Amino acid sequence: MKSQVSTLLCVGCLLPLATCFVEIRPSKACRSVLPATKDKTSIAVTREEGKNAKLIDAIRNLDDLREAVEILELPCIEHASGPDYDSLAGTLANESWDYVAVTSPEAAKVLASAWDVVRDDPISVVAVGKATEKVLAKFNIPVAFVPSKATAETLAEELQLKDERTSLLYPASARARDTLQSGLEARGFHVKRLNTYDTVTTSWSEEQKQQAKRVKIACFASPSSIKGWLLNTGDNNRVIAACIGETSATACRGHSWSDSQIFYPASPGIEGWVEAIRDAVEDVKLSHAL
Repeated sequence: MKSQVSTLLCVGCLLPLATCFVEIRPSKACRSVLPATKDKTSIAVTREEGKNAKLIDAIRNLDDLREAVEILELPCIEHASGPDYDSLAGTLANESWDYVAVTSPEAAKVLASAWDVVRDDPISVVAVGKATEKVLAKFNIPVAFVPSKATAETLAEELQLKDERTSLLYPASARARDTLQSGLEARGFHVKRLNTYDTVTTSWSEEQKQQAKRVKIACFASPSSIKGWLLNTGDNNRVIAACIGETSATACRGHSWSDSQIFYPASPGIEGWVEAIRDAVEDVKLSHAL
């Protein structure tokens, strides 16, 4: 699917499209996961260090795609503690909550780090999507609700309002938009947001910058990864963007990618993302054949 205009939020971190990074951190050297040949298309996976394995494995499991690409791991972001992290455990334990909303796998890990204070008397946890729910399950945190579509907008629309005093704790990224909070409050929820983690841009080595020059397709899972790519490549929006979903695709449009350069699935997820990458690889082959 080619890009369409969208106002949806990033499933990964719910970041605003215009958010800028305030911190740059060094990244490990790039490593080539699948070997390069002159006949292979170089693609970059750009999630934070250690978060690209599922996508890489999914590509490796498809014979035609594995033989067609060289995968370069070029992490564009990493996570750090947010200003409200230290108050999370106390807020969970000392205040009464009907729900805790978790809107990304990273937020799930942050919540897990403080969950023991309420494990014996757990609060109802709602997850934005299946990927976040899976991370919570790894920490034995049960999930009471997942919306029909993995977006903050849908979660705000579908979560049950118990009564006029329904309260919700929202441990968020410091860079997340207020879509979830505003949507819930408009329906009558009492929401407390804690900025428990932050997303920062990695700073590439010269070797990584040289590796990036041969990339034809960059795989993006969030607007933050897109910004990290642009900061490290001198605003290179000439590569094809293979996005996990509509939000990242829209972010690419906001950074002047053309529709013909953007591929993404109808619904966010690894399976659809791999198909978008396959379509992008075919597009590169076709352009070279002309």
